[in-house]
Amino acid sequence: MKKYYLFFLTIVFSCNNDTIGNEIDLESKIVVEGWIEEGDVPQVILSSSIPISDVIDSTNVLDHVIRSAKVTVSDGQTIEVLRVKNDKERVPPFVYFGTEIKGIAGKTYTLKIEYLNQIITASTIIPKTVALTSAEYVKKNTTDSTGYVFVKFDDPLNEKNYYQVATRLDRQEPIFVPAFYGNLDDKNFDSSKISLQVNRGVLLFPKTKFKPYFTDGDLIFVKLRTMNKNAFDFWNSWQNEIVNSKNPIYPSNTSLKSNIKGAVGIWAGYGQSTILIKTPLKK
Repeated sequence: MKKYYLFFLTIVFSCNNDTIGNEIDLESKIVVEGWIEEGDVPQVILSSSIPISDVIDSTNVLDHVIRSAKVTVSDGQTIEVLRVKNDKERVPPFVYFGTEIKGIAGKTYTLKIEYLNQIITASTIIPKTVALTSAEYVKKNTTDSTGYVFVKFDDPLNEKNYYQVATRLDRQEPIFVPAFYGNLDDKNFDSSKISLQVNRGVLLFPKTKFKPYFTDGDLIFVKLRTMNKNAFDFWNSWQNEIVNSKNPIYPSNTSLKSNIKGAVGIWAGYGQSTILIKTPLKK
């Protein structure tokens, strides 16, 4: 299986162009990509930012992965120190993960990272899950070999909700990829009955031709995440980098939003509902 670089999980923040030599390390920032979904364990990826002057490839990315930090997550009752797992299907392949704490809607989860005399903290709440009512693969013409995913769900009345739609191709992608323009604020909905087209998001490294559609033979997992405002702001700022510069590894600016104290990145809780779509076999 191909290995994929997780653009949106290992966010690369550029350092100042004038920083050279040993000063680069002084300017480098710790980057946190952490999440806990309802029903799942906490997971965190740590790295240091890559200077804009550096050549960026899979080897260089591995040089910036942080594997020796102490990462602790608490749900207010249980305190768990996460372990490092080597997931060979990912680049970078190292993920801190839990086994005891599981995500529950409405609960607050705090993150604490201790590394090189630094203490990094963040907090998040998992919002209530909103269930997908349907997800289907639709082709414009029956003779086409490509199509798009369409999803439906009911936005709860008198509740403020933020959503993200993400997809994962079985045996092709190791993680769920946020759909292109898949971050949704319910203030923009005209009705509580939501129906929308899902475009594939950007994942591959190195950069390849972007294909927003799906293909016959794909086994597609579609996920609807509910999230908080700080996660929505983060993902919107990340999406803006994709739109403006076409490649988040070379951000057009350093305006990615963050809810991390002492570092940059995101620690987010998500509600989640997932549906599996089987497409027609390739002819």
